[in-house]
Amino acid sequence: MSKRKLTRRQSWRIQKIQDERKARAQKRELKITEDLQDESLGPEQQGLIIAHYGAQLDIEPISKPGETYRCHLRANLPPLVTGDRIIWRASNKGDMGVVVALEDRESLLSRPDMRGQLKPVAANIDYIVLVIAPVPVPHSNLIDRYLVAAETVGIEPVILLNKTDLLENEADRQVLDDMLISYEHIGYRVLKASTRTEDGLHELKSLLNEHTSVFVGQSGVGKSSLVNTLLPGVDTKVGPLSESTGKGTHTTTAAKLFHFPAGGMLIDSPGIREFGLWHMDPEDVLHGFKEFRPFIGYCKFRDCSHEQEPGCAIRKALLNGDILQERMNSYQNILNSLEKI
Repeated sequence: MSKRKLTRRQSWRIQKIQDERKARAQKRELKITEDLQDESLGPEQQGLIIAHYGAQLDIEPISKPGETYRCHLRANLPPLVTGDRIIWRASNKGDMGVVVALEDRESLLSRPDMRGQLKPVAANIDYIVLVIAPVPVPHSNLIDRYLVAAETVGIEPVILLNKTDLLENEADRQVLDDMLISYEHIGYRVLKASTRTEDGLHELKSLLNEHTSVFVGQSGVGKSSLVNTLLPGVDTKVGPLSESTGKGTHTTTAAKLFHFPAGGMLIDSPGIREFGLWHMDPEDVLHGFKEFRPFIGYCKFRDCSHEQEPGCAIRKALLNGDILQERMNSYQNILNSLEKI
């Protein structure tokens, strides 16, 4: 179906509306700029970004956790994300301020957007908690994508099986147990929990306390329910599974940071159904499989593709049982997805 051509009057009206919107936005920005002139600002102080809303940020003063200021950014600052430690100046005209500098990051979690460009998600994280559940059914390839992403940025991943109360069928329970045991053998930390029965919550709290963590995973696995249980009073929105697809519905629209009463912080991020890795090269993917690393560099040929070449150290490790076939399948699946781009 061909695209309908707009009349001259329709084009004029569309342009007029766009110009009016730009003018209103510029007027608002000018008013904010006038309100936040240097003479109306207090001294520089340290702060923490607890939420990100486009061009505006919610920040907490390091010296006064719990107080929130809506801040704008000075020009020429890099993209900022929840969890960033910043330098800011408070306005003398209400709960507003200006971020003037970014402090050094210890870690940064990014993911590619729909155009393949890396978009930062959260900063200064100790743990990436990959939340899975019996429904939607977890697949090892999806889990492996998250693990590769975590390994690449150097943040320790933790696999959390949530909603264990749904495992009424013994066969389903055994399948998930076998999957999780294989990840434990590789060296990953695995936890299980249920917000309904409260099983495993004590162990989860012990891990998260005194650390900064981010929950990731498919929509519908119960990330927001976990936040509500771990942090009573937060009341983040909880969405049901879609009846037509069996997948979760998005309820969290912005990454937000929450404080645990006993210490530690949690960043709740928007649901991600698929963690794309198309920004990575094959060598990064190879190193993202941690059990592959002892065998990297020992193949007979330097350009070994780890498929059918003689003297391949990775294939030999697979035959010896040092690498699982499921993980090898995931590795090849990810490589194939890179080649199609």
